[in-house]
Amino acid sequence: MTPPDDIPNLAPEGAGTASPPAAALASPVAAEALRPALEQSLHTLAGEMLRERRAERRWRVFFRLAWLGLAGTLVWMALNDRRTHGAPSGPHTALVELRGEIAADTEASAEMVMTGLRSAFEDAGARAVVLRINSPGGSPVQSGIINDEIRRLKALHKKKVYAVVEEVCASGAYYVAVAADEIYVDKASIVGSIGVLMDGFGFTGLMDKVGVERRLITAGSNKGMLDPFSPQDNRQRGYAQAMIDQVHQQFIQVVREGRGDRLKETAETFSGLFWNGESAVAQGLADKLGNLDYVAREVVQAEEVIDYTPRENMAEKLAKRFGAALGEGAMRAVAASRLQLR
Repeated sequence: MTPPDDIPNLAPEGAGTASPPAAALASPVAAEALRPALEQSLHTLAGEMLRERRAERRWRVFFRLAWLGLAGTLVWMALNDRRTHGAPSGPHTALVELRGEIAADTEASAEMVMTGLRSAFEDAGARAVVLRINSPGGSPVQSGIINDEIRRLKALHKKKVYAVVEEVCASGAYYVAVAADEIYVDKASIVGSIGVLMDGFGFTGLMDKVGVERRLITAGSNKGMLDPFSPQDNRQRGYAQAMIDQVHQQFIQVVREGRGDRLKETAETFSGLFWNGESAVAQGLADKLGNLDYVAREVVQAEEVIDYTPRENMAEKLAKRFGAALGEGAMRAVAASRLQLR
């Protein structure tokens, strides 16, 4: 319903929306008033960003310098380690250590031990070489390589080699020791264990209990030999037994060649038993009681002992930790059975 035409409009003039000229004038005034605050905020923000960039740059420089310093230190250590035996030396007893398990990736590997032996033999000041042993044995291959190299170096350089046993010289370690001209032991050392083993596990009974079925597909009737999840086959077991018997005979032959007439063989000598040092001397497995100082002083007659044992420097340890160690667990998991002299 519209109001009558004669009722006047009482609304004040200008009420409602502002006229276009007034609205247009309000925006520039407000922007001008806000400009100083906006400029200050932008200036503050730019300053903060600049400080953050400078801080990041300083940290980057710091870490780069730190890495360069670390790399330089590692290089210096590696070079210093290699120069250890480079200088000429007077008459002395050369020492090479054989410690821990004899295996390809250990400090008692053939590569590591032979490196030390070659350096010791090649030094004109070394009157004799002492191989100090504290090892339960390990790989027959690695042990055999070291034994062969000792005999080769003895013939080449015409120097004596003496094995000095500390705690243990068993199995593969004894395989190495018999290459020495004489073996010295402590009366309580563990010596011997002339035998071979191949170890593993069988899980077939457990799999039957938990309802697990083994599905193995092979090309070659013996390809799945010694699989821990399959029943043991008597024919394959016989083959494995014949193989380790052959390695055992190789071990026996090396001991007989190394000890010669000094060895007093009995029915137990090659049975895998081990003895203390005193009994080992009585059976001809070792020659005398004595330690490194005794051998250097009384036998070699050169009291100064220089160690030629290669040591892993920090760079090599870091490389192994971040490189080769990544695959170590997988490689060990694959090796279900290993041939061992221990």
